[in-house]
Amino acid sequence: MNRIEKALMHGLFLHLHHNTDKALDFAAFKRLNDVVAQTSPARLLIGPDANDDAGVVGIDNHFIVGKMESHCSPSAVRPYDSAGTGVGGACRDVVAMGGQPLFIMDFIGTMPLDKEILVGPCAFKGVCTCGACKTMTSHERTNLMLAGIRDMARALGVYVAGGGFSTSFREIVPAVVVAVIGKLVTQKPLTKPAKRPGDALILVGQTGTDGNDTLFRAGATETMKPAQALFQEERASMDAMLNVFRKHESSISACSDLGAAGIGAAVCESMRYGGYGAQVDLALMPTRDNPTPEELLVCESQARMLLQVNHPDAGAVLDTIRQTGAPAARIGHVVNGTESVFVHNGTPVATIPNAITEAQLAQIKS
Repeated sequence: MNRIEKALMHGLFLHLHHNTDKALDFAAFKRLNDVVAQTSPARLLIGPDANDDAGVVGIDNHFIVGKMESHCSPSAVRPYDSAGTGVGGACRDVVAMGGQPLFIMDFIGTMPLDKEILVGPCAFKGVCTCGACKTMTSHERTNLMLAGIRDMARALGVYVAGGGFSTSFREIVPAVVVAVIGKLVTQKPLTKPAKRPGDALILVGQTGTDGNDTLFRAGATETMKPAQALFQEERASMDAMLNVFRKHESSISACSDLGAAGIGAAVCESMRYGGYGAQVDLALMPTRDNPTPEELLVCESQARMLLQVNHPDAGAVLDTIRQTGAPAARIGHVVNGTESVFVHNGTPVATIPNAITEAQLAQIKS
């Protein structure tokens, strides 16, 4: 197991971001939802037990899509961008289900407003050794986070309908939580699991060197570089996806956004939930800032989506995306198998299984 395989498998199989069901009893929610379904005027199509990008509820002849996302730790390092990417990421989750985001609600929890805090790469240490950090008040950091939320909402054309605020926190890491509500614009929800061998994997958006949280958490890099908020690019990706839904919905087998652990997680989770494998060439990905193969695999650069498209229709889908102004490329395909294989110009980068063995688990923990 090489370093990048260890980092990605750590994220996929150990970190709670990708394993929420290990900490929360989703079965209890499923039992509750089954009881509510007996009397509710609404229908729950996709709930938390589905492990998909967002929930979907049917009301009369309409379908509502909802997602909540937190961007707490990154906001201690880069508050403006990280709060903005919280909005962008949650909106992409709604889009991934075939929805159009309509409004958000947010919650911010922080230290008392007059408390001095360190913001920057050394925020978690409490003492700056890099020379790039700033000392500011909790109030000043809060204003930066609010500005990031506001500016991304403006870029995506979604309302800020309300939220919550608390100054009772005592730790350096603030709470930054965003909930997004949208409407389904496809005939039925799109879902994450792979459906069909041979489907083309189409990546929308560029990958950079930012958003290296997976490498940082796995100890593969010393400095966390939270993802940069990409306002115009986020809007271009959303508009491109909505255009694809209008013109090519019948060609789409699966859809997901790229969040934590980037294309690595997006591909591997889809294959694991669908029971297939994948072949991906990272060198085909649209890029910026000259990322390494490791960064291409797991960085959380924003404004990116992954489509799985019927092979004969891949060219037409790519044309539609590019006409909207978003970069896109076909980077691989779904295969019969139980592994996702990532190469870079033919050179192996990582092979990630759909299930982890006890020996692999011990190696990751070591």
